[in-house]
Amino acid sequence: MNHYDALETRDPAQREAALMAALPDHVAQAQRMAPAFAEILRGVDAAAVSSRAALARLPVTRKYELLARQQAARAAGGDPLGGFAAIGWRGLLRDKGARRVFQSPGPIYEPEGHAIDYWRSARAFAAAGFQAGDLVHNCFSYHLTPGAWIMEAGAHALGCTVFPGGTGNTEQQLAAIADLQPVAYAGTPSFLKILVEKAQEAGTKLSITKALLSGEAFPPSLRDWLTERGITAYQAYATADAGLIAYETSAREGLVLEEDVILEIVRPGTGDPVPEGEVGEVVVTVLNPDYPLIRFGTGDLSAVLPGPCPTGRSNTRIRGWLGRADQTTKVRGMFVHPGQVAEILRRHPEAGRARLVVAGEVADDRMTLRVETECSGPGELALRMAETVREVTKLRGEIELVLPGTLPNDGKVIEDARSYK
Repeated sequence: MNHYDALETRDPAQREAALMAALPDHVAQAQRMAPAFAEILRGVDAAAVSSRAALARLPVTRKYELLARQQAARAAGGDPLGGFAAIGWRGLLRDKGARRVFQSPGPIYEPEGHAIDYWRSARAFAAAGFQAGDLVHNCFSYHLTPGAWIMEAGAHALGCTVFPGGTGNTEQQLAAIADLQPVAYAGTPSFLKILVEKAQEAGTKLSITKALLSGEAFPPSLRDWLTERGITAYQAYATADAGLIAYETSAREGLVLEEDVILEIVRPGTGDPVPEGEVGEVVVTVLNPDYPLIRFGTGDLSAVLPGPCPTGRSNTRIRGWLGRADQTTKVRGMFVHPGQVAEILRRHPEAGRARLVVAGEVADDRMTLRVETECSGPGELALRMAETVREVTKLRGEIELVLPGTLPNDGKVIEDARSYK
């Protein structure tokens, strides 16, 4: 089954106990060594954060907040990493500096520590059938962003050799593949398809038989297309901030969570965990002492799958990437965002899930808040909620009350259904 180690198959209760036992020290480390988290978690008793319920009471830090803090710190001549890292490269916080610093769109800057397989991607390679001694043609970018380094570190940890192909230069890449005959590929699905097609046009066949893909959607149609051409490919879900979060296995049933990640699925715009199976935003706490992200909102939508993976891996599974949680839209010149919908629901506990539908045409927008409820006095609730919509959004909106279970389970809080013709 290509298991990386025994941790992947341990009893789920044992794993949960280990994660919760590590959580208080992780929170304390963040408070002590990362000034941003010292501020965000001011007044929090780290020793008491030893359960998922306690973790869920901590604030979610989303990507835009990370960016804002970094920008403010740089403008003030402070830590370019915004106080989120426990390491720097000039002895900012500890004697041990970062090995590399990367830039992601924003720009957001992330450190890389010295741990072997710092990004923890080796599990994904093992699940994809990679083995020690494989030559991996790595076609993620080695420029600015950490994508290539995330993959290279995991491949090295597994005992693979890496050819740093990078992006573009298709003809040179194909020449190198023809010369070196790598059996494995790491990169985006679209570039692998380009390489295969270009090789076919030249009347040749790639030596590549296995692939670990990330950075883009990987639809089943493309997976089958690659399989027909002799390449077995799997996907990994990783971010520049958190590293590997989850990975696909030979079962092809969702993605298995990485062992050092505590996952929560929350309602977009809030920090409130949703019931198992409901689509929401992926929030992760990564047990990385160098970059101790706590309740980091990725902005991605997913949902937990029930039951264990048929490969014997016992960790939680998620459905994979299902879209973006940031559904902010502009209505009659005003921005409306998921947090406002969450605030409306907070003021009306008798309401359940809700979706704000923006319809009509540009310059003639209409807002309707569709709300699931079992309320016995729907007319009164609708009037009260309409007033709350005006207070929170500064816009008028209609209220449509529906039965529980009516709204789609797709994680959408705001639906833009306007005509742009």
